Amino acid sequence: MSPNVEGPTHASAPSAPSAPVLAAYGYCEAVTGSQARNFAYGIRLLPTDKRQAMSALYAFSRRVDDIGDGTLPPEAKFARLEETRALLARVIEGAVDEDDTDPVAVALAHAARRFPIPLGGLDELIDGVLMDVRGESYETWDDLKVYCRCVAGAIGRLSLGVFGTTPGAPDSARAGEYADTLGLALQLTNILRDVREDAGNGRTYLPAEDLAKFGCSDGFHSDRAPAGADFAGLVHHEVRRARALFVEGYRLLPMLDRRSGACVAAMAGIYRRLLDRIEREPEAVLRGRVSLPTHEKAYVAVRGLSGLDARTISRQSTRRRP
Repeated sequence: MSPNVEGPTHASAPSAPSAPVLAAYGYCEAVTGSQARNFAYGIRLLPTDKRQAMSALYAFSRRVDDIGDGTLPPEAKFARLEETRALLARVIEGAVDEDDTDPVAVALAHAARRFPIPLGGLDELIDGVLMDVRGESYETWDDLKVYCRCVAGAIGRLSLGVFGTTPGAPDSARAGEYADTLGLALQLTNILRDVREDAGNGRTYLPAEDLAKFGCSDGFHSDRAPAGADFAGLVHHEVRRARALFVEGYRLLPMLDRRSGACVAAMAGIYRRLLDRIEREPEAVLRGRVSLPTHEKAYVAVRGLSGLDARTISRQSTRRRP
C-alpha cells in the first residue's frame, strides 16, 4: 500500500478561484451530480469551497473506479491506473497549472491548496482498484478490511481533510480513525447491495469463511439464494458487522462543524437506511439494486442538517465515558 502522502501546502491558497479553476470545479460538480446521487445529496449541504473540493475528490475517484470497472483488458487497466497515479503525483508535487488541459487535476490541485487533504489516500484508492483488476478475493474479514480501507476508508480520511474538526472537540485526535471506520461501514453496505451485480462481473467480496459458514460458497448467479444456503443468515451476519462499524464511525459527527456534520450524516444516513431495507428483505439484493426513493433521501438530508444525529451520538458518547 502506498504511503499516505500529504498534499501541497494550502497556506497560500487564493481567496477566490480564477475562471479556469471555476470551470474545472464546474466540470467536477457536473460529474458528481450525474454519477453519484447519494454522494451529491450530502455535499450539497456544504459551503461552496468545501462542496467544490469534495466534487474534485469524487471526480478523481470516479475516474479511478471507471478504469477498474471498464471493459479494457487487465494489462490496459494496469497501464491506465499507473498513468492516473503519475497524474496524482503531479498534483501532489504542485506541478499542475491552472491552464492544464485536465479539469479534474486542476480542481484537485486547487482544492489541495485550500485544504490539508492527505492526497496519498487517492494512491490507496488506486491500490484498491488494482486488487479488483487482479481479481483478488478475501478469506477473512481482516483480509477484506484491507481492501475496504483502500477504496472507502481512504475516502473518509480525504474528506476529513476538507471538513476539518471543530476547535476543542473532545477525542478529535481519533477523528481520522472514525472517518476511516465510517468508510468501511459504507463500503460493506455497498458490497451487500451489489452482491449479484458483482457476481455477474466475476467478483466476490464477502469473506470466503463467511460464505462457507452459511452455505453460500457457490456464489450468487441468479435471483434466488443457492440451494440449501442460509442466505438470510449471511446477510444478517454482515448487517450486524456493518452496524457496529456505523456506531463507531458516527462518533466523528460531534467533532465536525454543523454543515460538515450534516453532509456526513446525510450520506451515512442514506446507507444506514439501505442497510435497514437489506436486513428486512435479504433476497431483494439478488433481484436488483436496492435503493431509496428521492423523498426519503431528502428526509435524511434534512435530519442531518438539523444536527439531530450529531447530538444523539454526542449524548451516547458522553454516557460511555467513565
